[in-house]
Amino acid sequence: MEIAAEPNRRRLLHLLARQEQAVGELAAHFTVSRSAVSQHLLLLEQAGLVAARKVGRNRYYRLDPEGMGRLRDLVEQFWTDELDLLASDAAALARQRHGPPQHHTTQSDTSLQVKGSSNELR
Repeated sequence: MEIAAEPNRRRLLHLLARQEQAVGELAAHFTVSRSAVSQHLLLLEQAGLVAARKVGRNRYYRLDPEGMGRLRDLVEQFWTDELDLLASDAAALARQRHGPPQHHTTQSDTSLQVKGSSNELR
């Protein structure tokens, strides 16, 4: 997941989501050198997020569906775990500030309490 977190690599993944592209086509979208783009693509390939094929002197890159599926699963799991932790931390903080949750008495609760009280007096 860390490999895909770098901004240039995220941009490459975004560009490749549209279609397979040659390194030269991809490099045209960046201010860094074509060599730097190739290095980013190599890292993405080693991580299993993209696949390459060579045609003559050109290398064409495309997203690897299996690798992207694993990345998607990792991101979903990360957010699920992080959101669970965030909710737990927020609840703990609220308890510290305000004490345990209060039960709010409703109209029907009050009428039951009154009825119960009158039965006890008899």
